[in-house]
Formats: sequence, structure tokens, C-alpha cells
Amino acid sequence: MKIAILSRRSSLYSTRRLKEAAEDAGHQAIVVDYLRCSMNITTHRPSILYQGKPLAMDAVIPRIGASKTFYGTAVVRQLEMMGVFPLNESQAIARSRDKLRCLQLLSRRGIGLPVTGYVHSTKDVSEVIEMVGGAPLVVKLLEGTQGIGVVLCETHKAAESVIEAFRGLDANILVQEFIKEAGGADLRAFIVGDKVVAAMRRQGAPGEFRSNLHRGGSAEKIKLTPEERSTAVRSAKAMGLRVCGVDMLRSNHGPVVMEVNSSPGLEGIEEATDIDVAGRIIKYIEDNASPNKTRDRIKG
Repeated sequence: MKIAILSRRSSLYSTRRLKEAAEDAGHQAIVVDYLRCSMNITTHRPSILYQGKPLAMDAVIPRIGASKTFYGTAVVRQLEMMGVFPLNESQAIARSRDKLRCLQLLSRRGIGLPVTGYVHSTKDVSEVIEMVGGAPLVVKLLEGTQGIGVVLCETHKAAESVIEAFRGLDANILVQEFIKEAGGADLRAFIVGDKVVAAMRRQGAPGEFRSNLHRGGSAEKIKLTPEERSTAVRSAKAMGLRVCGVDMLRSNHGPVVMEVNSSPGLEGIEEATDIDVAGRIIKYIEDNASPNKTRDRIKG
């Protein structure tokens, strides 16, 4: 099988591991910089040129950077039109990348979430602060990644200042309740197909409420409760994602989902759990890939 891994850099751990796992399983795998793909959009013969040559593959593993979602999903969509099997479909990737849309869809499915507010006008700042239960609270940029653009506001006044500052820059933000009982830790459930194949607990560095490993956090293998496992699987299905990372917090009223990541990193989860997650992904492609198998029918 010919497998394309859409990634900007072949040296990235996740990209490298996926390529190794594919080749170990006897497949031909190439890393494709999706920003260098040229698309020929025609009625009968859609195609992609990469480095001047037609790109003909059986399956594609999208590793699309958050800041390049628009072009990256366009490339995935073009491959879908060509009959290539996508590990994650373009519509599902776009759906999960829009944090507001993601939370709205999860809410519609009855999945536990932190109390979340969204506001446009700075005249309504006090209203949204009270909506989420007052300070302390968390303000998040909709376009933020890896903990960037996430601010903990200890007081009502601080929350007003941060929200007004972000809105003054015309930035879209979410305002969420602060889950104090989580203790600066979150859970990452790694989904392949309809199963949790690995899970870890990430703990923020001392004095840091964000648990991202990129910000100095630590990780350890963990056993999820049945409710946490079910929440993660249901979240993936709500997004229409075949492979994803579901980030949750343990709250006093059960697991609440913070984010569904369509391109979850492999390094942290493989090191913490000693599970060959890359191999599980390739096995899923082997078992499920077939031409023209793009079946996303979720509305929203």
C-alpha cells in the first residue's frame, strides 16, 4: 500500500514514527509537504502535483498544522475526490479545529464540558463572566494551540481586562469556568477507530495551571474510568474523527472535555505508556482502507 503522510517536516517525532511503522508493516510511505501540493480541480479527473509529479496514493495520514488548516484540509479534500482513503477526513479535521463549533457539537451530544461562554461585544463582558460562575476563570483564544493564548484570571477585574484586551485586538475568545479540583492535570485519551488505545495523565509544571508537555508538564500512564473512556470515544464520534486525542479534566461532576485534537502528537503518549501507537494507526489503515471510502455524514 502507498501511504502519504501530510506533514511540513519529516524530522518531527510523530511523522518519523508513522513512516517507520508503515515501512515496518511492508508499505511504501512518503512524507508530503502539503503546502507544496498543487491541485488541479476538474470535473472528471481531479489530481495533485507534488514536486512536479502526480501524487498517486492509496491512503493519506493528515498531520495538518493548526495555522495551515485551510490549505491542509483542501489538500485532504482533493485526495478524497481522487478516491484516496483519509485516516481523518477533511470535514472532520475542520470541524474539530474550530473550537467553538467543536464544543457546540459535543454539547449537542450531551458530552460533559466546562461551563463555557462566548461573547463578541465588550459591553457584555460582565454578563459572560457571571455566566461561567465568576472568577477565577479561564480565557482562551479560539486560534491558540499548545497552551498559547490561554490565561487564568484570578479576579473579576482581571478577567474584564484580559477579555477587553483580546477583543480590542479583534481576537475570538472563549470564557470557561476554572476546574480547580483538576489540580493542573488533564487526561489525554488516544483514539484509534472506536477504541481508546492509550491514555496518559499530564501534570502541569509547578505554578502552571496548563498541563501541556510543551510547557514543561510531565506525563504518566493512567487507567481511565469507564465513564472517561466512554466520553472520549463519544467525543471522537461526534467530530467524525477516526484518530484523535481527547483532552479531559476530572471535575466534581465527572469528566469534562477540553479539546478534541485531530493531529495528536505521538511522542508524549508513546513514551508515557510504552505503547506502539503509530503501529496501531497503521494497522487501522490496513484493516479499513479502501478506495472512495469517505463517509462523513455528520451535520454541523
